[in-house]
Amino acid sequence: MNLNLTGHHLDITPAIRDYVIAKLDRVTRHFDHVIDVTAVLAVDKLQQHISVNLHISGKDIHVECADQDMYAAIDAVADKLDRQVLKYKERRNGHRHEGSAAKREAPAGPAGE
Repeated sequence: MNLNLTGHHLDITPAIRDYVIAKLDRVTRHFDHVIDVTAVLAVDKLQQHISVNLHISGKDIHVECADQDMYAAIDAVADKLDRQVLKYKERRNGHRHEGSAAKREAPAGPAGE
């Protein structure tokens, strides 16, 4: 996984860098096929913004969040990203197999007659 961290009107400290890496590592636990992650951290007056682009094989996921605290914004964006990755993973793996399994298990007609 390639990680690009950029600060807009913000110096990225080692503490923030480690915190972002730790939170984004949670995504790779759920889905191994992450190619590239780009995170942009920005400060606009009293609002702290974080924007993450996640490139997965076959799809790009974009998540944004804003809060008054940068660490809270990072937590929120990690939660949103985690939900979207799990949703994509379920959609990718689940729909194809659920339909065929339901058809095989359903009885063809009344069994006792």
